[in-house]
This record gives sequence, structure tokens and C-alpha cells, in this order.
Amino acid sequence: MGDGVVGERRQLINVAYRLLGSLAEAEDAVQEAYARWYALPPSRRHEIASPGAWLTTVTGRICLDVLGSSRARRERYVGAWLPDPLPGRAGRPHGTSGDPADQLVLDESVTMAFLVVLETMTPAERVAFVLHDVFRYPFAEVAGVLDRTPAACKQLAASARRRVRTGAPAPAGGQAETVRRVKEAWEAKDIAALVDLLDPAAVMTADGGGLAGAALRPVEGGPHIARYMAGIAVKAPGLELLERPVNGTPGLVARRAGTVLTVAAFDLAADGRVARIWVIRNPEKLRVWAGDGAPSPR
Repeated sequence: MGDGVVGERRQLINVAYRLLGSLAEAEDAVQEAYARWYALPPSRRHEIASPGAWLTTVTGRICLDVLGSSRARRERYVGAWLPDPLPGRAGRPHGTSGDPADQLVLDESVTMAFLVVLETMTPAERVAFVLHDVFRYPFAEVAGVLDRTPAACKQLAASARRRVRTGAPAPAGGQAETVRRVKEAWEAKDIAALVDLLDPAAVMTADGGGLAGAALRPVEGGPHIARYMAGIAVKAPGLELLERPVNGTPGLVARRAGTVLTVAAFDLAADGRVARIWVIRNPEKLRVWAGDGAPSPR
């Protein structure tokens, strides 16, 4: 029984990260679920037909509580709060690392664009949508997490679904090429080239958490973003830009003297120009990028 529940950890981490957008909070939620499992009397544990389903339900409830309390915490957060960025090593086959990032499967449900949309949902909508639409749990099981009827959970998921932008994303190959051109234009401090690559209505959102310099409000409009980026290039000698996958899609990592200082994720408009840039500079969210994407030693 013990080995069986330990084997559920990867699935639980994947669920919790999508529910919370934070690696540390996801790991804490899963640890708490396991603590509650092992606190059960052995006779009670043997009565539970599906320990995995029990752990998922408990993890979901813990995440629901965290989402409720995190609203107030994020209102006090300095500047914009963005989900934790994941390096490309996440979810590598046969990963044996204990690092939660290494347990994550990278797919369209962890792209920064998708996670940012999840942030706009109510806690109950997010739980219903992630469990049902992403992980295919039946509404009868979702109802056990949310303590609502299956019909109410179905309505919550439908409401959440309306928030998710429809339309096919730009192909990854196109995004890689666009990100490469952004990198080259930034290195050349070529404002005109950057303006051409950015959608006129593009928005750049930065997360420094009060621990690293970052724009406290979104920078809006292609020309404004281009000038902002070029200004950073002038002020940041010795900064090295690298093309790296971020949450499974092409992105950029900026490092100085081998230390990752910034991770940038991108979303493209239908015409292939950059519509959104998410810049994560909070060092607490970049620990997993130590060594340029390799999980940090524990």
C-alpha cells in the first residue's frame, strides 16, 4: 500500500502545479495530502479502495483552500504575480530527481499563456476546470473535492471554459523563429526591428516580487515595449540571452556570470507577432533555473 501511494506523487504534483501556478505551494499541498494519508489509522487506509483518488481529492481540497487565501496574499504582492516558470528539463523521461519541477509533464496546460488565464478564474472554477477538462476526472469526483453537486461542478467548468481563449495557437516552430529574432533585435538594441516583431497592442508583464527590479505595471503597446527592452539592453552590460524552452514553449533566459536573472515567456498573435511577454525576475521563482535550467541542488 505504501509503495502504491508514493507512486501517485508525480500525478499529484502535476495537478497541484496547474491548480496553484507555484512549485513551492504545489509541493507543500502534496506533502500535506500525504501527511493526512499517513495520519489515518491503518484500518481506515485499508478500507480506501483507491488511495490515488483519495489523495487527489485531498490535494484538490488543500489547493482550493490555498487559492482562497492566496487572493489576499497576491493583493499585497509587489507588482504583478506570475506563475513559476518551468525549465525544459521538466518531465524528462525516467527522471529520478526529487525536485517537483522534474515531475511535471510539459503540455499545453502548463504554458504561461494558459496558466495566466487560469489565474483569472475563481478558485472553484479553476479546480473544476483543471480536474475535469485537463485531467479528465468525472464530475462525480470533482464534486467530492468542491463539496458541490456534479451539476454545479459542470456549470463551474463551463464558466471557466469561456475564459479560455479560443483559436489555434501559433505553431511552436513559428514561435521559436520569432523569439530568436526578438533576441537578435534586443542584442542589437534595434528598436525598429523590435517594433516590427511586436503586435501594436502587445503587453509585457513583469514579476519581480519586490526582490528584483521590474516594471510594477504592465508595459502596453509595441513601441513602448521596444523602447523599454532597448533601454534594458543599454543598462545591462554583460547580460547573456539564451533561447530556452519556458513551460514547454520557446522563450528566453537572461543570465549574468552564469546566474539566471530573468526568464521570459511569449505568446504570439495570429499573425505571428508577439502579443504577450511575461517576464519573471523574482529570484524565489528562479531557483529551479540554477545552472541554466538544471534543477538546483538540494
